[in-house]
Amino acid sequence: MAVELIKSSMTTVQNGVAKADGKISLTGNELKFVPFNQQLGLGPYTLKRDDICAVEKCLATGGGIFPISADALRVILNDGKRYEFILADTSEWLTLL
Repeated sequence: MAVELIKSSMTTVQNGVAKADGKISLTGNELKFVPFNQQLGLGPYTLKRDDICAVEKCLATGGGIFPISADALRVILNDGKRYEFILADTSEWLTLL
């Protein structure tokens, strides 16, 4: 069974001061992040869309403190876990999610 890809893009996942570049993909059932370097410990992540309770714009930060870009999204899961992605077209991603 083929999975319908809705959107994909290059992105950076951010967890405090730690960041990893990779690819983010959205299908009807999940949001998936696969880092280019999996040795950093930031992914891969597969987030079920049913587990996502909120998506909001946020600031990308340098060193976990200094705002460097407004092109970021925070994905919040039902269990309280949060994932932040720095990517282009944040408004489109926000609408799709």
